Amino acid sequence: MPFPPSPRTPPGPRRRSLLASAAGAALLVGCSDGSDSAGTGRGTSAADRARARAARDSEGLAERYDAVIAAHPGLAERLRPLRDEVVRHARAFGGGRKAAEASPSVSPSVSPSVSPSASPSVAPSATVPGSEKEALAGLAAAERALADRRTRALLDVPGELARLLASVAAAGAAHLYLLTEGDG
Repeated sequence: MPFPPSPRTPPGPRRRSLLASAAGAALLVGCSDGSDSAGTGRGTSAADRARARAARDSEGLAERYDAVIAAHPGLAERLRPLRDEVVRHARAFGGGRKAAEASPSVSPSVSPSVSPSASPSVAPSATVPGSEKEALAGLAAAERALADRRTRALLDVPGELARLLASVAAAGAAHLYLLTEGDG
């Protein structure tokens, strides 16, 4: 048999609960603001650096897709939509001009150059593997490394950029699945 509620405790939330909820809501709003509330510019410059790195990484990944498509034209239909999405990611981060100008119709003997600012884990290889399966595995590894790095970076960037990084990391995970689909 259940006991009736104590007559001393009024129904509804207590004052402490309401104050704690209000403080928590204020913290959440402050966290997702995206601006540097201290006015030091430190948060903004860190966000700008993270955005620029994300753009370079996406551009490097698009170049890698271009190299694989050039070396293995039979994969072009499968890879072009993924490559186009990577270019859109670069644009979303404020880059993408270099990746958008690159043409996947480059001759297979021409290897794309690696800029010093490109991340080594997503920069185009000097040579593309000879087999399609190995080339796809290389792209999948680059997508995995980049998605993992972007996921780790979420804690270090302000709200709006964190949401963009999370979205693009999720897209990278989807690309990884599409690249490895059928390899089981």
